[in-house]
This record gives sequence, structure tokens and C-alpha cells, in this order.
Amino acid sequence: MHLTVVTATGFAHAKRLLGSDISISYLPWDIPGTMARLVNKLRPALLLLAETEFWPGMLLACNKRNIPVIGINTRISDRSFPRYQATRFFWSRCLKPVAMFLAQSAIDAERLVGMGVSADRVRVVGNLKYAVSAPTVDAGALRLKIDSSCNRPILLIASTHEGEDRAILNMWPVWHAVCPDLLTIIVPRHPERFDQVANLIREHGHGLSRWSQHEQHDSDFILVDAMGILGELYSVADAVIIAGSLKNIGGHNPLEAAVCGRGVVTGPFVQNFREIMDHMQQDNAAIIAADNQELELAISRLLQHPDELKQLHAHAALFIQNKAAVLESTLEFISAYLPDSNTSDV
Repeated sequence: MHLTVVTATGFAHAKRLLGSDISISYLPWDIPGTMARLVNKLRPALLLLAETEFWPGMLLACNKRNIPVIGINTRISDRSFPRYQATRFFWSRCLKPVAMFLAQSAIDAERLVGMGVSADRVRVVGNLKYAVSAPTVDAGALRLKIDSSCNRPILLIASTHEGEDRAILNMWPVWHAVCPDLLTIIVPRHPERFDQVANLIREHGHGLSRWSQHEQHDSDFILVDAMGILGELYSVADAVIIAGSLKNIGGHNPLEAAVCGRGVVTGPFVQNFREIMDHMQQDNAAIIAADNQELELAISRLLQHPDELKQLHAHAALFIQNKAAVLESTLEFISAYLPDSNTSDV
């Protein structure tokens, strides 16, 4: 297997994660000569184009060697579609070697046709972002580690950015008033903010436990000052706020919570995951608050009405279950283009 990257950061990251398990190189300039040399050297059995990775030189090189090409998770954004449509003649010819496009949505499929791709080469499969798996975790043991009584309602604040922690702390007294046993877990997005958030919590007069210090978590706040913990915490949270949405950051992935059967509450700034959030909201699996006041009221209501909170989570579990077939459908389409022998790499 061979992985290509386009940046020095990507190269270093791939080396760190994959080591010598696979070969890694920079992707050359997308001109016919260099791409032809790359394809001739790798001799792939199949080329998968993710989203809008439309490389004319690469497509031409694969076409000359009769290498099948499939577009997976194809998405044509609002911003890029007018440009593609204006150069339809070029793209209709350039994308001709692509045997099949597996589009994220009906809108993406329509836009591909608008770019000159024949409708019989487009299928709507869904967004591969939905192909997520719940983390392997002993929820009972994790719950006991967080709260030895196993009775306190847990509010998880996921991936906070500068300014959002203070906003949460200003809302917290209202939530504590309606739920005196509330245990709040704050997970800052960036490690360099761990100490800053700890000081901020103390400035507001709250007791604090830090995850990294393996303290007995008997205070009102737990600061998760370690990486790679958030996914597991979704499995034990009673209520979840996805941050990066209270400020104009764009939000973070809510599917990591949904796959653990947790609906989410966010602020208004969810543009990075707008389509997913809109679908979750339509299916009653998410609440998008218009502002901080609305978010404060939403959490207060959920804490006071556990049945409503359970319904939110049930809808999230059903939502992700209904979307889970996207990976299976994608693999089914891909398998038809794979060679019978195992002599070639993909």
C-alpha cells in the first residue's frame, strides 16, 4: 500500500502514525508527465477520488493504463459549483474516465450532472462521515471513576475554545440551581489551554479535579487535561454540549456523540457541520441554540425533564443507525471494480 501527501506536516504525521507499515511519498504536480510516471510505478488496480479530489493529470494517466476510477463521498460545495458549471465543457471531458461517482447527497448528484457527468454514472450513497464506530470502553468502570456514587448527572462540555469556557461558567449557576448534584466535565480543544481553563474555573469559585492527576473526582468540575479521552466520555454523559459553536469557530463533529447514543446541544455556529447538524435537528437528535441564553434554557429544561433528555438520546441513536449503511453501500460499489486476483495494490 502507498500513501501520498501534499504537505510536510502531512508527511511527518503519516510517518509518525504509520511508520514503515506502508510506503509514503509526496504527490507530484498534477501534470501529465509526472502523474504518468507515478501511475506507472505504482500500477494501482483502482483509483478512489475522495470528495472533490479531481486531478486531471492523474485521471488522464489512469485512463491511458485502463485503471478504473471511482469518486467516493463526492461533494460539490455551494462555493465551487458555479466555477465547475462555468467550465462544464472542461470537466465533462476531464471526468469522463470516472466510472462511477458515489455522491453524498441528491444535491451533489444534481451538481455532478450539471458539470456534464452523465446521470447513469452517479449514485447517491450518503456521507462517509456517518461511518463511525463507538469506542470500546467499559462504561461502568469509567462512570465509577468519574463519580464514585454513580448517581450524579453528568454534563459534558466537548472541545471548548477561547471565550467559551467563561460563557459556560456564567451559565452554570442556573443549571446547578435546577440540578444541585450536577457534575460538569470540561474538555478544552487545545492542550495549551488546559492551565488557563483550570485557573478560570477556580476564579469562578469552583472546586476542580484534573483528569491527569488521577484525583478523586468529588468536585463540581472535572477538567480533562489529556488527549484521546473525549470519545469515551460520550458513553457516560447524561447531557452533551458540543462547543466550538458558542463562538464563530464552526462547531465540531456531533457524530462522535451520536454513535454513543447521545443527542447534542450546540450554539448557533455549526457551519463546519451544517448539513449533519441540520439533519440531526430535523430528526430531533440535536438542539441548535440561537444564542447563549437559548442554550442555557435548553440545558436547564433537559436537566429538569430527564424523559425529554432520554428522547433526545434515543433519536440520536436511531439517527446514526439509519445512516450506518453508507460504508457498506460504498464498499459494495467499489468491490465490483476490484480485480479477482490480489496481485495489484489499490
